[in-house]
Amino acid sequence: MSATAERGAELRQIEAGAGAYRLTLPLAILTCALAPAYAVRWHVGFYPTTALEAGIVLTLVVFAWESWRQRRAPAWRSPFTLAAVLLVVAGAVSVVVAPDRRAALGLFRAYFIEPVLFFVVLITVIRTSRQAFMMVAGLAAGGTVVALLNIATVVDALRHHAVDTAQNAPVAIYQTSNAVALFLVPIIAVAGSLLLYSRSPRQRQLAALFVALGAIAVVFSFSRAGYAALVAVAIGLAVSHRRRWWMLGGLALLVVAATQVPIIASRLAHQINMTDPNNTLAGRIHLWKVTLNMMREHLVFGTGLSGYAHYMSPWPSGLSQVIYPHSLILNFWVATGVLGLVAFVVLLVQAFRTAWRGWIIPGVDWRPFQLGVLLALVSIVVHGLVDVPYFKNDLSFEFWVLLAISWAGTLASRGPMRDA
Repeated sequence: MSATAERGAELRQIEAGAGAYRLTLPLAILTCALAPAYAVRWHVGFYPTTALEAGIVLTLVVFAWESWRQRRAPAWRSPFTLAAVLLVVAGAVSVVVAPDRRAALGLFRAYFIEPVLFFVVLITVIRTSRQAFMMVAGLAAGGTVVALLNIATVVDALRHHAVDTAQNAPVAIYQTSNAVALFLVPIIAVAGSLLLYSRSPRQRQLAALFVALGAIAVVFSFSRAGYAALVAVAIGLAVSHRRRWWMLGGLALLVVAATQVPIIASRLAHQINMTDPNNTLAGRIHLWKVTLNMMREHLVFGTGLSGYAHYMSPWPSGLSQVIYPHSLILNFWVATGVLGLVAFVVLLVQAFRTAWRGWIIPGVDWRPFQLGVLLALVSIVVHGLVDVPYFKNDLSFEFWVLLAISWAGTLASRGPMRDA
């Protein structure tokens, strides 16, 4: 399809419905850029809120108004609908069983209600790959701020010899440097796919800039799980390409060279030696064992949202300071019980299937987005082996935005009958 024909098809799609959301679209893009701004908090009377939540709520209100004005129903059907409903139900139950229901209710709205509603908005208003790119650009804009601030923070610490490789790197915005990699790597996955496969030179240029900046920020986070997730994404991109062997060889050389950098080598050395007191994997294994023992008393419903630290407090080794067990499976079991865990696993499987099917369709302009989402999910699973890749405001929001882009692409690929 020529560029002119492609643009004509997109214009027809916009005229078929997306043009009805002239305010919702830019607000949604802005809200994507605000993802890291959940750290900006204030109270409206007794009600605690964040800049990210303000963006989500404003987008939802404007979307409802524009939908009512156009007499259009939201597009709520998707392969994720049943799992999403079950996850929300599990979250509601987790509020009831939580020791602090007020805190649990706040987490419930931030991790489940608001991201799922925003997902519905996006699958309704996104009709073209250009609009999907603008959503990714919104996430990347927020990621750029995160990357620049954290690079500057670490560089300043290095200048003053204040970086201890046995401890977490200094961090800006977030409270831990791992959070930098958790947020950036999924966006890098989508940007990397656009860099390799987008037909738009402008998109490829912007994607290249973000991949470079984001990768530097992840390296400077000194997050070893972040490194693993980034390498997994790079391998996926290389394997997908027709010049895969050259790319895999170059990647191998780059990884070997990176491990020779003294500060990175020192950081990795702590993880290799299981007797090192700063080995976080050994600490994770102990945490998982204690968690499994504790969960014998909470097999079905878990500890509830915000309840993990409360129920861990009787256990030794200061584990009451840990708010999640740092394992994707255990995180959901602990926080949302068996129902929430099953719902999320089903959701993840459906997300992989949807993105994979979108990627293998030949000649479709959405393919770069589908591969990007697929590899973003890979990064979430890889990092989730030892961390918490969902239970943060920005991460749950980012997760549902990625799913929305993938499903919007599937709908768009079906042609103008998507509302049937």
